[in-house]
Amino acid sequence: MSTATEAAPATETEGQPPRTVSIRVSTVVLTATIGALVVAVVTFASLYFSADATLAERDARAADARRVEQIASDYGVGASTIDYRDVKAWFARLQTGTTAQLAAKFDATAPQLEQILLPLQWTSKATPLSATVTSESGGIYKVNAYLDVVSTSAQTPEGTRTTVTYSLTVDRDANWQITEVGGLQNALPTK
Repeated sequence: MSTATEAAPATETEGQPPRTVSIRVSTVVLTATIGALVVAVVTFASLYFSADATLAERDARAADARRVEQIASDYGVGASTIDYRDVKAWFARLQTGTTAQLAAKFDATAPQLEQILLPLQWTSKATPLSATVTSESGGIYKVNAYLDVVSTSAQTPEGTRTTVTYSLTVDRDANWQITEVGGLQNALPTK
């Protein structure tokens, strides 16, 4: 009996030198440079878009402030421009841009105001000086409007000049309506 041993087939790597991969140094440098440039571009792009969003938000806030300041100035001019011969027009201006609740308050006080204006023969004209937002929270703006008002009456036919301040509350989310007015007492005559 004879025993035979089979020899394992020879592998292709036997007797051959090991394989090597060669990469040029210039290729490694170029790849690293491109990678660094991609990282830099992505970083600067994210910083740019973040800054752009911040600037857009700032610009929107500034536009809202200008809008509410204009609302306050316009309201103040209308409220301070009075002619005893046309009190109804003045009452309409007092209610312009206000909420229904505030307009109802003016309706309730209209007869008393008319009783003051008619006997005094009160007239006044207003010129806006400035307006400033004093605070904003959740779209509710507090704003002061400053006006130069020249008034005449039966008691002072030569006229007087005063500076009047209106303190208004404006609600952006209620279509920019005026929800509260303070300072109106400074624009009205006293008996």
